[in-house]
Amino acid sequence: MRIEDIIKTEKMHSHSRTIINLMYTANEISSKTSEAIKPYDISLPQFNVLRILKGQKGNPANLQTIQERMVARTSNTTRIVDKLIDKGLVKRIQCPQNRRKVEIFITESGLELVDKVSVAVTRIEKQIIKDLSEKELETFNHTLDTLRS
Repeated sequence: MRIEDIIKTEKMHSHSRTIINLMYTANEISSKTSEAIKPYDISLPQFNVLRILKGQKGNPANLQTIQERMVARTSNTTRIVDKLIDKGLVKRIQCPQNRRKVEIFITESGLELVDKVSVAVTRIEKQIIKDLSEKELETFNHTLDTLRS
């Protein structure tokens, strides 16, 4: 369905149409992904933090590292980490050599959960892109990379 039909407008400039279409589609994808992970009692930003920490392969990360790697960068990374600590999915350790340095690790429970949630996320991702060929995906990714550069 065309974006004009969805938002009920007749004509847009191509630059506006492209940006609105991109933002609307990103929100739709975010909503579908959020719905897929809802049964796991976790938000998309929390899942993103868990994936980042899993990618550390047992090494700690600090808040700045996590924030730099977030898909949707927000100023509330500390609050996201605090919620994950409350759920027992990550732990925070103060560095004994430098008390201002805080190291964040994923727990065994966090690793188990991120693996379960990843299955649901992969399923919804594949469903979302099912009508695109590998060539179309490659071209689309190149276009998105170009937009960000």
